[in-house]
Amino acid sequence: MSNRYVKSTFFDYLLIILGASLVGLSFNIFLLPSRIAAGGISGVSTILYELFGFNPAYVQWIINIPLIILGLLLAGKEFSTKTLVGTFFVPFVIWLTGGIELSVDNPLLSSIYGGILLGIGLGIVYRGNGSTGGTALIAQLLKKYTGISSGFSQLIVDGVVVITSAFVFNFELALYALMSIYVTSKVIDFVQLQTSPTKLVLIITENEKKVQEIIQNEIDRGLTKVKSTGGFSDNEKTMIFCVVEQSEAVYLKKLLQTAEPSSFVIFLNASEILGLGFSKAKRYQ
Repeated sequence: MSNRYVKSTFFDYLLIILGASLVGLSFNIFLLPSRIAAGGISGVSTILYELFGFNPAYVQWIINIPLIILGLLLAGKEFSTKTLVGTFFVPFVIWLTGGIELSVDNPLLSSIYGGILLGIGLGIVYRGNGSTGGTALIAQLLKKYTGISSGFSQLIVDGVVVITSAFVFNFELALYALMSIYVTSKVIDFVQLQTSPTKLVLIITENEKKVQEIIQNEIDRGLTKVKSTGGFSDNEKTMIFCVVEQSEAVYLKKLLQTAEPSSFVIFLNASEILGLGFSKAKRYQ
């Protein structure tokens, strides 16, 4: 095992722990005091805390345990030790900082700044190739077995939590929760790629088969190939373009840098996508 790999792995774990700490702080400082259930397991724990007074940290641990087992059985290689660290460290920070005196009760400020801090935390976790588990796993499994996009899957899962919060709290707090979710998504976007969530990826390569295998097997996306000629070398190349979501773009970038570093890759913002895999369900042949 090379020193570079060890350092990279160690740095990833540091990012996951740092990001998970920010996620936990955003919950205790902003979201819980203002009763904002901004989706996810944290939103579920906020609702149960309001109804029954259950400790949010314990609730998140209890809910995440069966989800982790389910993920290990169904998601297989998509799960890792990094996911376990992120999943358990968020409730740990919530439990550790449960008595913190610093809190914000104004729902508008909490939805904005809580969403910002939550987005920064999650974005850092994702940059460390980790996850905080929870409803992200449910959305991942929903995507896997229904064919709908991961973004829409997450929207469905978070939407159920927010709608429930409207009945438990009130409609106004549910609207603040939606605002927080929107802010979080934009901040995650900025931390990860500093651009919009949907990407058009252009790849100019001389090894089209390897790139095609990476796109189809690792991120399960379609692609289009166009024959092209290098302007400097005059050699025949292939331009491959495909559309991916933000988390897939980060993952694809890492894969290409490792497996096909000689390829020329461009990431562009895509404002609206229509077609199989995005606006319509995928079809496999």
